Amino acid sequence: MIETPIPTLEKSLLYIRNLNNCPPSYLNDPGRKDFFEVVWLKNEDPLHGISDPAYGIKGDWIYLIPPYRVHQLNKAGKNGELISFKRSMLEEEDKDFLLDLFRIFNVQGEFSCLRLDETSAKGLGDIYRIMEEEYNNGNNFTMLQALLKVFLLKLITVKEHEFSGHDVHQKRVYEFLMLLEGNFLTVTNIDFYAGKLGISSKRLNQILREKLDKTGTQIIHDRLILEAKRKIIHSDVTIKEIAYDLGFTDRPYFSRFFKKQTGETPEEFQKKARAHIESKFNTLV
Repeated sequence: MIETPIPTLEKSLLYIRNLNNCPPSYLNDPGRKDFFEVVWLKNEDPLHGISDPAYGIKGDWIYLIPPYRVHQLNKAGKNGELISFKRSMLEEEDKDFLLDLFRIFNVQGEFSCLRLDETSAKGLGDIYRIMEEEYNNGNNFTMLQALLKVFLLKLITVKEHEFSGHDVHQKRVYEFLMLLEGNFLTVTNIDFYAGKLGISSKRLNQILREKLDKTGTQIIHDRLILEAKRKIIHSDVTIKEIAYDLGFTDRPYFSRFFKKQTGETPEEFQKKARAHIESKFNTLV
């Protein structure tokens, strides 16, 4: 099943829409947290601040948004396309492809963005039109899975110039990040991840410092904070419940941890985030 007729993403694996036809039921669905999103703005200004004035002009912009994002991307009134998909749409055995995908979606952060030139936009547009037609005609999972992979491979190629080739250490980093996504709520010991990768904890920390300028423990803490922020913004549960969901034994301990990592208490972050969402339009939080 690719998409259910009811306004929920719970049973969907893939969701394709023109941004002008993207219903509030999707934008407000809590199930969005499980989806990778490709937001393709066409002949639009970028939605995030660009320091170089030369970039502040209309064009084709693609936002690659990983699951578990904290920000709210308001697409209202924008021209373009939306492709959302769960990781289960991908072939898990194709490890190199998944590493490249994690890289271009910036899974450690909030989002990745690239501007398309005319040639790249045409190439992606040709693939998108075939995928959209197949999506609208039925639920041929195998065909859609293949077309989605072709589209993503094209995106990887477009963005490739921003990266140097994979070295063995870079692959270790993304293997670590992939392991982290499946285990951060239950395992915060760096020894576990090093063991899964077949290297020592000391060596893993050396690699992570070299590539990300952080230790494994710092990255694990960053992931916990990202999840905490997402829950604070996008759920109705209390901060006490969030603390327990993240494995903290009590709320005061969680609050101290949150403030140490972010410089503010969970309550202060919640108040600031809500004020930002209420006052801003078409921005990223």
